[in-house]
Amino acid sequence: MEWYTFGQMLMAIRMGQKAETPDGRMVMRTSTGLFWINGILKGKVVEIKDYLFSDLWRIYEDEESQQEGIGREQHEQREREMIENQYEELRWANRKR
Repeated sequence: MEWYTFGQMLMAIRMGQKAETPDGRMVMRTSTGLFWINGILKGKVVEIKDYLFSDLWRIYEDEESQQEGIGREQHEQREREMIENQYEELRWANRKR
């Protein structure tokens, strides 16, 4: 079992995967963002707050998350293309200066 800090978890979690802290707080990454899936914030977008940075997270998949993960590769490819396009636009704009 591999544990991540909050920042590492944000970099590693893929669409359709869940992450859980040792005390049972859980989030799931969907195509529209990272959402709480239990507790009083269930269904709300995860807001990055100071207290989250001291937590350890374990990433996993279950039956529910596998359903959300359908189309993961296409979604991740589209994300990569958007990032590459932004990079190329900035690079081109800086060349003109």
